[in-house]
Amino acid sequence: MAKILGIISAVVLAFTALVAIKNKSAYETEIANVATEKGELGKEQKRFAGIEAEYKKTTPLVDAEADLAQVEESIASQSKKNDELKKDLDTKTAKVDNNKQQLDQIREKTDKIGDINTLASKVRVSKAELEELTLAVSAAETKVAQLTAQNKQAETQANNLKQKLETLSSGQSLPGLNTVIRSIYPSWGFVTLATGGSGGVGANSTLDVVRGDNTIAKLLVTCVESNSAAASIVPDSMASDTVLMVGDRVIASSQKPIAQSN
Repeated sequence: MAKILGIISAVVLAFTALVAIKNKSAYETEIANVATEKGELGKEQKRFAGIEAEYKKTTPLVDAEADLAQVEESIASQSKKNDELKKDLDTKTAKVDNNKQQLDQIREKTDKIGDINTLASKVRVSKAELEELTLAVSAAETKVAQLTAQNKQAETQANNLKQKLETLSSGQSLPGLNTVIRSIYPSWGFVTLATGGSGGVGANSTLDVVRGDNTIAKLLVTCVESNSAAASIVPDSMASDTVLMVGDRVIASSQKPIAQSN
C-alpha cells in the first residue's frame, strides 16, 4: 500500500514536474512571443511614424497640385486669349497690307500726275479761289434775291397804283376810303371832305354818309384836290328829318357813279 502510494506520489510529482516544465517552456515561449510582438510593434510604430512624416510631406504637394491646376487653367485661358489676339493681329496685318497696296497704287498714280507737294499747292490755291468764287456767287445770289424782292414790291405797288388809277378814272372812289365831313353848306347843297385824291376820293364818284350802320345821305363828288374835296348832296337821298353834321363819316358807295347833267 505504502509502495503504491509512493508510486502514485512519484507519478504525481513527475507529472507536476512535467507540467511545470511545460508551463515554464510555455511561459518562456510567451515571453519570447511578447518580445517578438514588442519588436513588431516597434517596427510598426516606426513605419507609422515614417508614413506620417511622408503624409506631412505630401500635404504641401497636394496644395502645390491645386495651385498647378489653377496655373494650368490660367495658361489655357491665356492661350485662348493669345489665339484670339493672333487672329486679330492677322486681320489687322491683312488690312495693313491692303492699305499699303492701295497707297502704292495711289503713289503710282500721283507719280504719273506730278509732284505731290506741287499738286497740293495747286489744290490749296484752287480751293481758295473756289471759296472766293463761292462767296462771290453767294453775294450775287443775295443781291439778286434782294433785287427780286424789291422788284416784286415795286410791281405790287405799281399794280396797286394802277388799280387805284383805274378805279379813280372810272369815276369811283377807292373801296378803302374812310373820311369825314369837314364843313357843310346847306344853302348851296354841298359839303367839303377832310381828304381828297390822296385819300382815295375820285372825281364824279358817289359817296355814302353813314352813322352807325345806316346810310343817311349820298354825295356826288364835284371837285377833288390832293387833301380835300367838295361834294354835292344828292337830292332825295336824305330823309327830311335828317341833318348832316360836321364829322359824319363818309365812305365809298357801292353804287355806280351818278351821271352829271350838262
